Amino acid sequence: MKALICVPLMALVLAGCAGKTAYRDTCATQLDSAWHELDLAKAEGFAGTISYSKALSLLTGAKTQQQFEAFEGCSKKAEKARFYIRESRAGR
Repeated sequence: MKALICVPLMALVLAGCAGKTAYRDTCATQLDSAWHELDLAKAEGFAGTISYSKALSLLTGAKTQQQFEAFEGCSKKAEKARFYIRESRAGR
């Protein structure tokens, strides 16, 4: 009787863990690219712009989401941060 309950329960748990990896690679790639672009923007002197500050805030949030395995939100925040980095480098 225990086996009839435990086996489906374990399958459900393992399926839940596998579902969290859907955006893992995208999140990591977006974050790496965004941090690199942010460093370039800082080196070019755009660190004081509002867009730079927004990007930095978004990247901090994305990194937090990555740590808690919220990969889809991480990916979206990192993508939005990259937009603000481009805006910062364009002087907006």
